[in-house]
Amino acid sequence: MGFPANGSSQEKPYKFLIYGRTGWIGGLLGKLCEAQGIEYEYGSGRLENRSSLESDLTTVNPTHVFNAAGVTGRPNVDWCESHKVETIRANVVGTLTLADVCREKGLILINYATGCIFEYDSGHKLGSGIGFKEEDTPNFIGSFYSKTKAMVEELLKNYDNVCTLRVRMPISADLTNPRNFITKITRYARVVNIPNSMTILDELLPISIEMAKRNLTGIWNFTNPGVVSHNEILEMYRDYIDPSFKWNNFTIEEQSEVIIAPRSNNELDASKLSKEFPEMKSIKESLIENVFKPNRKTPVA
Repeated sequence: MGFPANGSSQEKPYKFLIYGRTGWIGGLLGKLCEAQGIEYEYGSGRLENRSSLESDLTTVNPTHVFNAAGVTGRPNVDWCESHKVETIRANVVGTLTLADVCREKGLILINYATGCIFEYDSGHKLGSGIGFKEEDTPNFIGSFYSKTKAMVEELLKNYDNVCTLRVRMPISADLTNPRNFITKITRYARVVNIPNSMTILDELLPISIEMAKRNLTGIWNFTNPGVVSHNEILEMYRDYIDPSFKWNNFTIEEQSEVIIAPRSNNELDASKLSKEFPEMKSIKESLIENVFKPNRKTPVA
């Protein structure tokens, strides 16, 4: 098909075509490309419109394509429960169309997917340290959003040009961004307290660019190693940002009374990504170094 073997690199200059210009990850990717001196353009075509994607590829002539588009719902995934066709159009039809067009052109697609397709179970108990691996079958279909993401991941396994990155509860040093998991939970009236795998974008988005350069494909758990709980993050927030900050917890049962769709809670096994990028920090270490220390407002002890 013309795309390089897994793990090989190339000589000619990189040129990235990025979908998701108005999104959080898409915007950050553009800034990273500028910082690294990588030529890039944002796609103008609609993902579900095959001819517009083909036009983008012809016009831009990229070396790699990145998909950070799709719908997560506003203000949250509950939106998808009442907008199922729109969710399918973007998350299933659109993603598959882009993967298919890229394959025809011999291009690798870096696809920012989700790890919110698993939940703790008898083989992966909360607190056990046993995380779900890349080859495990998704077991969480509590939300329509997660259901569509699991469907498309399964279908994308057949596309050997796709690199699927399972992002979870993304966090960045920009604590003003409403999509930031930390920003979300500091604004909630009450929060659950469950250890989860999470993605520190400041550290992992540059890794995703390096993955493109290495022409890596297949499914990757795209989270920092280990887990961190809501309370542990909020304690860091209090210690580094706002000593007067207080919060209240509630149970999953109580949470279910104020949300429409259940939420995924899980630990993903990040050993595959760690083996490829051994410098990657654990989730708690990365939170402190990449998020809280740069934002510190409290005096250094």
